[in-house]
Amino acid sequence: MALFRLIGTGGVIAYRALFNWTTPAMFIGSLLVGPIFQLLFFAYLGRQLGVADDRFYIVGNAVLAASLSCVFGGTMAVANERRFGTLGHVLLSPRSRTAVFLGRVLPYAGNGLLIAVSTLTVGALLLGLRVPPEALPALLATLAVAALSCGFFGLTLGALGLRFRDVWVVSNVSVALLLLLTGVNVPAAELPGWMRAVGEGMPITHAAGAARRLVAGEGFAAAAPALAAEAAVGLGYALLAALLLRVFEAESRRRASLDTM
Repeated sequence: MALFRLIGTGGVIAYRALFNWTTPAMFIGSLLVGPIFQLLFFAYLGRQLGVADDRFYIVGNAVLAASLSCVFGGTMAVANERRFGTLGHVLLSPRSRTAVFLGRVLPYAGNGLLIAVSTLTVGALLLGLRVPPEALPALLATLAVAALSCGFFGLTLGALGLRFRDVWVVSNVSVALLLLLTGVNVPAAELPGWMRAVGEGMPITHAAGAARRLVAGEGFAAAAPALAAEAAVGLGYALLAALLLRVFEAESRRRASLDTM
C-alpha cells in the first residue's frame, strides 16, 4: 500500500507542482484546442493532395495529441526538479527513486488520454467520422497505452536532465520527430526505409496503426499485434528511463552537479 500511495499521491503532487501551465485558458488553448486545429490542417491538406482519407488524419492526430503533454510532462517530472532546486531533496529520500519518477508518468498519461479523446471526438464530429460503438473500449485502451508510452519516452528525455543542462532542445526535436516519423500524418509506406525503421522504435507508431484498424471496424484481433508492440515500446522506454536515472544520479553525485544549472 505504501508503494501505491507513493506512486499515486506522489505523482499527483508532482503533477501539480512541476507541470507548467499558468491558467485554465492556457491549458485549454494549448493542449485541447491546438491539436484540433492541427488535425484540421492535415486533414484538409490530405484532401487536396489526395494522400489519405479523413479517417487516417483524424485517428493519427488524435493519437499524436497525447504526445505533447506526455513528452513534455515526463521531461518536466525530472528536469523541473533540478530547475527549482528541489532535486537534491528527492534524491535524499529513503524511498525508491525509480518508483517516485515512474509514478509521475501516470498523471501525464491521464492528461494525454483526455487530450486524445477530446481531439478524436471533436475531429469525428467536425469531419463526419463514424466510430463503431463496439470498438470504443479497445480504442480507449489503445489511446491509454499510447499515452503511457509517450510518458515513459518523456521520462527518458527528462533523465537526460540529470546530465545535460538544456534538455528542452531534445524534447522539442523529439516531438517534431514524432510528427514526422510515426506515420500519423504521412503514411509509413511513403517514408524512406531508414525513417520507417526509426519510427518503429518510437512511441505512438504502433498505437496509431492499431487505432486505425479499430476505427475501420476490423476488430480487436486485427489491432492486437500493433497494440502489443506499442506496449513493448513503452515498457522499453520505462526500463531505459529507470536505468538512465540510476546512472546519471550516480554520475551527478560523483561530479557534484545535481543542482548545477
